[in-house]
Amino acid sequence: MARLFVSDVHLDAGRAAATGQFLEFLAGEARDAQALYILGDLFEAWVGDDDREPGNEQICQALRTLAARGVACFALHGNRDFLLGAGFCERSGCHLLPDPVIAQLEGERVLLTHGDALCTDDHAYQELRTIVRSRLWQRRFLALPRAHRELLADEVRAGSRRHTARSVPDIMDVNAAAVSAAFRAARVRRMIHGHTHRPGVHDTTVDGAAVQRIVLGAWYEQGSYLRLERGVYQLRELPR
Repeated sequence: MARLFVSDVHLDAGRAAATGQFLEFLAGEARDAQALYILGDLFEAWVGDDDREPGNEQICQALRTLAARGVACFALHGNRDFLLGAGFCERSGCHLLPDPVIAQLEGERVLLTHGDALCTDDHAYQELRTIVRSRLWQRRFLALPRAHRELLADEVRAGSRRHTARSVPDIMDVNAAAVSAAFRAARVRRMIHGHTHRPGVHDTTVDGAAVQRIVLGAWYEQGSYLRLERGVYQLRELPR
């Protein structure tokens, strides 16, 4: 049985095609898998576990149905949905994992992460990430009325688009030194992440040892997932 990995689905009420395709993926390819790993940014925005946007609720129910079939479903926080909590887990049947986390995959220790912490050249983003990941900030944010949180989330997304538009593209990608440091700290030879929206398989060396970094694609224009079965990793596209 295969293990499947997705990231950066960015589900949103305005992206009906992506939502429909992901639901088809859950009801099709994923239903016979051993496990599904969602490595962050399943949702374009998640302002708290009281989020009851119909499209998001539909996804949670589909994940819960998948989990009820015996498929182990795991999720990591992304930079858009870092407020996923116990309520999301209860509704979706997913288990939240820390970011980063080392998973045992077919006898191999593999580092799983969303990937945003590796983009250390984007100093403005890293400063913002430190703030919003603090428990104090999250406690204060979640105490606001949901309507206020949704307005603030809209403003943050708009700011993110402006920041991306005026940034040098390479700044938005991972930093090579940060990647090497992550390999050393985890003592692994394989890493899987998303966030950069630049799918690919990168073979290199760290301290003379061969390592591999697999980057998952986003779902803006088409579906994208990684399949692991019998030691073989395959990046696959789902045309839309």
